[in-house]
Parts: sequence; C-alpha cells; structure tokens
Amino acid sequence: MRKLITFSIFLLGEMAFAQEIINLKVKEHSPTNSEKITYAATGEINMISQVTEPSITIYLPEASKATGVAVILCPGGAMRILGWNNDVLKMAKWLNERGIAAIGLKYRLMDNSQMPSTKDPSKPFGAAFKVEIQDFQNFNKANANPSTVPEGTDIVYKAAADANEAIMEVRKHAQAWNIDPNKVGFLGFSAGGGVAIAQTVLYTSEDSRPNFLAVNYGPSLIDVNVPQNAPPLFVCSNIDHPNVAAGCMALFMEWKKSQKNAEIHLFSGATGGYSIEKQGKPVDAWSELFLNWLVSAGILKK
Repeated sequence: MRKLITFSIFLLGEMAFAQEIINLKVKEHSPTNSEKITYAATGEINMISQVTEPSITIYLPEASKATGVAVILCPGGAMRILGWNNDVLKMAKWLNERGIAAIGLKYRLMDNSQMPSTKDPSKPFGAAFKVEIQDFQNFNKANANPSTVPEGTDIVYKAAADANEAIMEVRKHAQAWNIDPNKVGFLGFSAGGGVAIAQTVLYTSEDSRPNFLAVNYGPSLIDVNVPQNAPPLFVCSNIDHPNVAAGCMALFMEWKKSQKNAEIHLFSGATGGYSIEKQGKPVDAWSELFLNWLVSAGILKK
C-alpha cells in the first residue's frame, strides 16, 4: 500500500520547504533495507546509497507562485549513490522560487556490497573506453552504459520502473498539489538522466508519458528506440566530458533522426558534472536555458 509516511515544514534559507514523502509501488521488495544516508554540515541530506525501497519527496512552491509545472528530479551517482543535496535539494529550492513544483525521485540502486571490485581485472565493472564527442556514433542506439556486468543494466530498468510510478503518482495528486497533469516531466542528472531517458523510452501508458524530458550531462544507459509520441527533449553537457558528451550527442541525434523536437547545449571550459551553483564558467547558463526551453515548448508561461 502506498502511503504518506512523513510531513514536515522547515526553513531552508529564507524559504519554507514543505515535504511529503510517498513510497512507490514495486513488484519485488527487498528482504532487507540497507539504505544509507550521509548528511551535510548543515544537517541536510547529502547522499543516499543502498536504496531498495523507492519513494518521491515533494517540494511545492508557494500557492500564489505556482505555475502548474512539475519537474521530477532524478539525481545522479553512477547508479550507486544519489547526489541528493546538489541534484534535489538545491534544484528544488531554485525551481520553487520560480513557481515550479519539484519532485525528488529516490530510485533503486545497485547493492554496493555485491559489486565486483574494480581493482580485480577478472571482475570488471566500468568499461575501459573513452569516447570523445566527435565519435558519438560509437554508441549504437545512443547506449552509453559503461557497465560490463548484468546488474549494471538490470538496475536501470528497475529505476525506470520507479520513475514510471513516480510520474503516475504526481498526476494522481496533481489537483491537491496545484500541478497541471499535462505539464509534468523529468530533469535527470548524470545517471539520473539515464533513468529519465529509460522511463521515457519505456513508459507503460499515456498516464505515465512525460510531457518533457531534460537531461543534464546524462546519456542513455539503454538502447534508445524513440517512441512515436516522444516528448520534447532538452540536453546539455560539458563538451569535453568523455563518454558523457558523446552519449548526449548520440541521444540528441536519435531524437532528430526520428524527427522529434530536441535541443542540445554543449559548454566549453570545464569537464565533469555541475549543479545549479554558479562556477563563473559558460555552463552557468544551463539553468536559464532550461527555463527558456520550457517556455518555448509551451510548458511554462514566460
């Protein structure tokens, strides 16, 4: 049974954050819950690992500011951890300030204790390859998953199922949360982008079809077969982020080859991941570009 398990109101900076945490339905429950949480110096959640029971956490803007748009945030962490502070808490605050509801998705992760050691060459986990953006065609069907073990693919499908439940849950509560059920989509970071892509490619019904898909340095982790009714796609990444930038370009091209709406931004001057905090680099523009894209897609009013 899905149920509301907590409700609290607390202050983050000058802003009241209303939280609801709702468990998501899964076909198979883990016999043990070994979830681990680390906290930042501020007392906020920093990272989560060993997730076996998925859930969503709801962050709503003030009712007077609500635009009706809801963004389901899929945090990154290589399918081993969830970067909750950067990819959910900070993003939710930024989105709420702009009248956008934020839904943090805690999706299932690989069991770190069962993963083969990367120091043992007979039990590889991460693939030893390096694909630069100009060679994006090396990723067949935009699949940039580096895993060399079955668990590395299986967990993506489980997490995609969690994302599928999440979007249906948001639409179920749309009226109560001042959300327009026709303005619900994903923003995924790194591996969380792979989860959002997988859900979009595999969505089970019109009730679970996202209205938009945005990925931030998050390539696909499964083969991309663009659905006939694919939502508009927004992609951004550092251009020199090995494998990731190439995977993002390959994803964009799959959408365009299917004649679907897609936009991509590739930033110079940095490598690796980034969040909403400013770095004094070109990539700082990504968040405003994302908002402008939502406007151009007819999701957000200017």
